[in-house]
Amino acid sequence: MGDSYIYKNQKKLRWGYTTGTCAAAASLAAAVMLLQGRRMEQVSLTTPKGIRLDLEVEEMDPGENSVSCGVRKDAGDDPDVTDGLMVYSQIRLPDADSGDAGCAGGNYVYEKDGLRLYLSGGVGVGMVTQCGLSCEVGKAAINPVPRKMIFEQVAGVCRESGFKGVLSIEIRVPGAFEVAHRTFNSRLGIRGGISILGTSGIVEPMSETALLDTIRLELRQRIRKGEKNLLVTPGNYGESFVGNVLGLGLGQAVKCSNFIGSTIDMAVEEGAESILLIGHGGKLIKLAAGIMNTHSSWADGRMEILAAHGAACGAKRELVEQILEAVTVDEGLRLLETEDGLREQVMKRVMGRLEQHVKRRAGEGLRAEAIVFTNERGILGATTGADDLLMYFTDRMRNR
Repeated sequence: MGDSYIYKNQKKLRWGYTTGTCAAAASLAAAVMLLQGRRMEQVSLTTPKGIRLDLEVEEMDPGENSVSCGVRKDAGDDPDVTDGLMVYSQIRLPDADSGDAGCAGGNYVYEKDGLRLYLSGGVGVGMVTQCGLSCEVGKAAINPVPRKMIFEQVAGVCRESGFKGVLSIEIRVPGAFEVAHRTFNSRLGIRGGISILGTSGIVEPMSETALLDTIRLELRQRIRKGEKNLLVTPGNYGESFVGNVLGLGLGQAVKCSNFIGSTIDMAVEEGAESILLIGHGGKLIKLAAGIMNTHSSWADGRMEILAAHGAACGAKRELVEQILEAVTVDEGLRLLETEDGLREQVMKRVMGRLEQHVKRRAGEGLRAEAIVFTNERGILGATTGADDLLMYFTDRMRNR
């Protein structure tokens, strides 16, 4: 496959391929070299998405009864922190003395027609430490689709070669430990490295699916641990406010990015009982207009919301026009503060509308509350039941 592209927001973006695809390609090259003695400087495979890829094998290292091959991760135009990392697969035959036991340390096993393959993670591949993921606790974070791809590629070479017996496969990603902290892995309980990922085998640039899947996993993990009342915040501003201003501790909130509506939906689907959404006014004020994806590429409306509610509260036309020209929420609030008590009136109306939209989205099965703040002004408003939920989280923090 040559370069493939997708258009998003009027930009032409190049597709890439996943760490799972790299691991499968490296495993294919290593198996061919070990069992057939052929050096594969390029390998071809078909991803689960049905796209045929021709990938360069950059490193080949034959050893005694083993071969290691490496394929470089290419994320295309996606801002993926694993872009450029080498993904290695080392395949080896068991020692004559140890037999099957020499390979039996693998986390995952494939067995069919006299062939047994053991798959494990080496340096740079994380270990699963919490339940709720698609990998068992204590095993390497190699997800089901990449596992299947790796096993299929190696098993195919074994059939072609007439090999029956035992092989061990170890996936390594040197350098991954250093970038793992820039992923969601630590929040999901994956320690010591990255996950070998990919459901389609292809990286779609700027894809929302992967991030939504990660948010769902964190919700699911917390709920399975008994945390059915959840703190949710869009990002770092909210997390810092929760930890440093409200004193609830860093890392207590699920980060939902811009996907407020989708996170509410997933919380309902996963069985949460309540969520307390805490976020900066620059994002959460959009909820007052029913904008449930707060990314600026979807919609803005911040100044229109402040201006409309300002007008409804009696703001003069000149002030409304000034608010519409403001760039930030704090600037809009500063303008409202030029009239005595107007900011408070406006935020009360805004929070009322915000509450209607959030609770309509949550439906009957989920209690949903919200607190809106800015760094400059602190808490600007809260929904009717937010204080009670905040007290619950405060008490929970004290009792830990």
